[in-house]
Amino acid sequence: MFSQMNEVILLWPDGTPGALGTADEDKPTITCFPAPKEISNGAAVIICPGGGYVTLASDKEGTDFAKWFNTLGISAYVLKYRLNTWDNKKYQYPAQFNDATRAIRLVRSKSKEWDLNPDKVGIMGFSAGGHLASTVGTHFDNGNGKASDPVEKVSSRPDFMILGYPVISMTTSYTHTFSRQMVLGPDLNMELANYLSSELQVTTFTPPTFLFQTNEDNAVPAENSVLFYLALRKAGVPAEIHIFEKGQHGVGMALKDPALSVWNELLKQWLKGRGIDIK
Repeated sequence: MFSQMNEVILLWPDGTPGALGTADEDKPTITCFPAPKEISNGAAVIICPGGGYVTLASDKEGTDFAKWFNTLGISAYVLKYRLNTWDNKKYQYPAQFNDATRAIRLVRSKSKEWDLNPDKVGIMGFSAGGHLASTVGTHFDNGNGKASDPVEKVSSRPDFMILGYPVISMTTSYTHTFSRQMVLGPDLNMELANYLSSELQVTTFTPPTFLFQTNEDNAVPAENSVLFYLALRKAGVPAEIHIFEKGQHGVGMALKDPALSVWNELLKQWLKGRGIDIK
């Protein structure tokens, strides 16, 4: 098993395609949290923290979950993806999407070296990071067999998705307008908005999905998760959704909330049902 806990790995060590500079913010990475060898089950999760596409809640919606996954024998990789700025002068689509798909490919390409199962590589995301994860799950590809870069030859399809209070729709009244502006730009292109409305992009090949949401969330209304769940159901994709009454947007693991913290156990049981050998 890959042993260097918390090592930060560049997604493109030879330079990021489409980079607007050479600062750290222009270099997407994954921070590695390999599962302890004695309990590792070979599963892996790429985690996409939220933050409205302008910042990253990398502790609450990244590191905290990575450490929790490790207790289940699951290796985790917290993604630092490229971001926009409040004045729309940095990264928009497809930069973030390219970063997340590259992270899937990279982890899967390292499966032998890192003692992972290439068929159990999932993606998790929260809020805007949930939108990012859902776009990966609806717009993946099988890899480019002609690519000179071996990582690019690998499939970017997640084997499962975990979405916490995700932004999903770019076209309905439930849209999180700020996230939409940051990922699409200030001028609404309806063709692109439809393409990035994940509830409109579900197919029978979309990965099995676990959704967690709260009814009190006024920032990203629960309708986002419901729309995606209904699309998954219509397509015959295995899905599970939990909407809790209380809880504001961005609750994370919610360990101090006796009602909400149940969602971690529900997720654990769902993962076991997906064939992940959790002790």
